[in-house]
Amino acid sequence: MAENPESGIGHRKRLWRIAPWTISALTLLLPLIAMQFTDEVDWNATDFAVLGIMLTGACGAYELAASRNGNIAYRAGVGVALVAAFILIWMNLSVGIIGADDDPANLMYGGVLAAGLFGAFIVRFQPRGMARALVATALAQMVPGVVALAAGWGSAAENWPEAIVVLTGFFAALWLMSAWLFRKAALGQPLADAKP
Repeated sequence: MAENPESGIGHRKRLWRIAPWTISALTLLLPLIAMQFTDEVDWNATDFAVLGIMLTGACGAYELAASRNGNIAYRAGVGVALVAAFILIWMNLSVGIIGADDDPANLMYGGVLAAGLFGAFIVRFQPRGMARALVATALAQMVPGVVALAAGWGSAAENWPEAIVVLTGFFAALWLMSAWLFRKAALGQPLADAKP
């Protein structure tokens, strides 16, 4: 008896493919809806285009990576890494992490993303190597924060140094969570049964 594509594994695979695109479409609609109710959100066509390009790139990268490995832990690891990269880029474009969005010190976070991407290519996106590459990315994430704190960059901001410390920890935790998921994928453990 042939499996009905609308049930079981076929249905779950379809959901895994549709979910990121649906979430992206809803994310793109949020500022448009917010603009109808408040003057605090004032986006122009360029803002929507940049967000659309970023969301399309993230979803495309997720589909490409997920097609390489059907393991749920692997897919979750890819998803967490892409969410971390997306938020890091978006924060730097919109408000900046160190000082303001136009502070050149924020360019250091490009090195974090480059380290992660370079590591992923070096290990050919294999789960065991990805786990190591994302631990290295978490360490790279700490460098801009430590440098900014030591040099006093962004100290004119009223939430300095708390914002840098909290955001550095937040992003490092996301990279480490992704590394943990890739480690589970490398060990072949189902995500639900994985032991810490």
